[in-house]
Amino acid sequence: MSDSSRILARVAETIATRRDASPDSSYVAKLFSKGPDAVLKKIGEEATEVVLAAKDGDAQHLLYEVADLWFHCMVLLEQHGLRPEQVEQELARREGLSGLAEKAARPTK
Repeated sequence: MSDSSRILARVAETIATRRDASPDSSYVAKLFSKGPDAVLKKIGEEATEVVLAAKDGDAQHLLYEVADLWFHCMVLLEQHGLRPEQVEQELARREGLSGLAEKAARPTK
């Protein structure tokens, strides 16, 4: 497991342990206590901040905002009983595939 995988696993574990904590003591618990839409709203806000940081051209600010977005996406994964390792596995499955071919092979809804 790479160092980056380990940090993602540790952050995911922290999120999981804080899910049922008191909302007064944990930001993650506060998000969960507000219901599923709170996490979705936060992801939307963070995605917008990523776009704005990218447009500003400040690489350090962009890194900060992407970290915020990834964190909130990890909260969303926890909300759905998923782990970052599963995302890594999906990315590994796609590695070497044409993005167009991979997308065309997805089942339609």
